Amino acid sequence: MGTSMKALIAKKRDGLQLSGEEIRTFVNGYTAGDIPDFQASALLMAIFCRGLDDEETMFLTEAMVASGERVDLSSVPGIKADKHSTGGVGDKTTLVLVPLVAAAGLMMAKLSGRSLGHTGGTLDKLAAIPGFNAELGPEAFFAQVTRVGAAIAGQSVRLVPADKKLYRLRDLTATVESVPLIASSVMSKKIAAGADVIVLDVKAGRGAFMRTAGEARLLARAMVDIGTRLGRRVGALVTAMEQPLGRRVGNALEVAEAIATLRGEGPPDLVELCLALGAEILVLAGAAETLDIARSRLARTLDEGRALALFRELVSAQGGDARVVDDPGLLPRAPRTACLTASSGGFVAALDALLVAEAAMEAGARLEDGGVLDPGAGVILRRKVGDPVGAGEILAEVHLARGVEQHRSLALLSRAFTIGAVKPVPLPLVLDRITDPAVWAPGNGITTPAGFSSVPGDTDRPDLTRADSL
Repeated sequence: MGTSMKALIAKKRDGLQLSGEEIRTFVNGYTAGDIPDFQASALLMAIFCRGLDDEETMFLTEAMVASGERVDLSSVPGIKADKHSTGGVGDKTTLVLVPLVAAAGLMMAKLSGRSLGHTGGTLDKLAAIPGFNAELGPEAFFAQVTRVGAAIAGQSVRLVPADKKLYRLRDLTATVESVPLIASSVMSKKIAAGADVIVLDVKAGRGAFMRTAGEARLLARAMVDIGTRLGRRVGALVTAMEQPLGRRVGNALEVAEAIATLRGEGPPDLVELCLALGAEILVLAGAAETLDIARSRLARTLDEGRALALFRELVSAQGGDARVVDDPGLLPRAPRTACLTASSGGFVAALDALLVAEAAMEAGARLEDGGVLDPGAGVILRRKVGDPVGAGEILAEVHLARGVEQHRSLALLSRAFTIGAVKPVPLPLVLDRITDPAVWAPGNGITTPAGFSSVPGDTDRPDLTRADSL
C-alpha cells in the first residue's frame, strides 16, 4: 500500500489525473486504517495545490458514498427532496422550509447536523424543543416521512464515514479551503441520504465559510455538477450572509422566529429565502411549472396555516412538546439579558454577521467544541441594515447563560454595528442561481424569473483543476 500511495501522491503532485480506481483505493484504504495519516495528508495537499477535474471530483464523491451505508428511500412514495446550507448566522431556514414544502405536497426527508464553527446546527436548534428526538432509526424515519410528509433527523455515524475521517485530516493540515474537496464532502452526504431532488443554499459573506460571491458560485457549480452526474436533480442559490438571516441568533430564539415565520409573521429576508428555496424544490421535482407558480403556491400554504400545522405534527411525531408551536414562551429562556444602545443616531449601514455569531457564542448559545451552554442564550437584533436608529435606542439584546459576563458579548456587538448618516442601498439576498442547464432548456415550460442571471453554459464552468480559482 505504501508504494502505491507514493505513486498516487507523485502523480497528483505532478498535476496528472487520478483514475476512479486510484481514488477508490485511497478512500477505501484510508477509511479502513490501512493508509497512514502522513500519506493521506500528502495526497490531500497535492489535491489542494493541483486540484481535481470534474471527473475526479465525481469519482471522489462516489468513493466516499460507497464507504458506508446509504439511505434507501424507495419505500417512501413520491418524489423525495432534501436541502443543504453551507452554514450561516441565524439560518433557521430548514425549520421553516421542511414543513412548508411538505405541506405543499412533497416528501421532505431531511438529515441534518450540529453546529460547526460559528454557524448554528439544525439539530441544536430542535434540541431546544423539550422532548424532541432527532435520533430516528431508518424504519422510524421512513415511516414518519410517509405518514407526516417530513422528518428531520441526525445523520447515522455509518453514513459516509470516509468524509468524517478526511474532514478531520483536512482541518489539521490546512486543506479545507478546496472547492473539489468541499463539494465532494457535501455531495457525498446528500447523495448517500437518498433524496431525488437536492437544493443547495450556498452562502457568501462575512458570516459564511465562502467569503465572496465568486467563491460561492464556484462551489455551487461544482456541487450541482456532481449531483447531476450522479443522477440527481440539483439546483443551488448563492445567498448573501454579510448580516445575519432574520433577527434572532441562538437555538431557542431561532426556533421561536421560525414558528413566527410559519405563522406569517416572519422577518422579510427569512420569508424571501424560504420561498426562493422552496420554489426551486417544487420546480425541480416537477410539482410546479415555473418558479413564479411555485412561489405563489408556497405563499398560499403559509397564509392558510398548513405549514404551521405540519410543523406541529412533525414536532409531536418526534416526541417534542408541540405546545411550543402555539406558545413559544414555553421554549427555554436565558436567565438574564443585557442591551446594546446606539451612541449616535442615523441608519445601520453594516452589520457584521461573524461578530454577531461570536457575540452569541460568548453569551452561551454555542461552545467551541460544538456543545451548547444554554439553549435560551443568544442575540436578538432590534435593528438591521437600513433601519433608522436614534441615539440611545436599543440596537440588540443579549440573552446570557447563567454565570456568563455580558461585557464580551456587548463589545463584539458594538463592533458589529456600523451607523451612518445616509440610508444604505439595499443589497439583494439571492445573488445567483445555479442549476443543470438541461433542466431549464427552452421548451420545457420552466422559465428563469427576472432578476436572476442566466444559467451558466459550458464556457462559464469553474476550473476545478486550480486551487487558486477560488
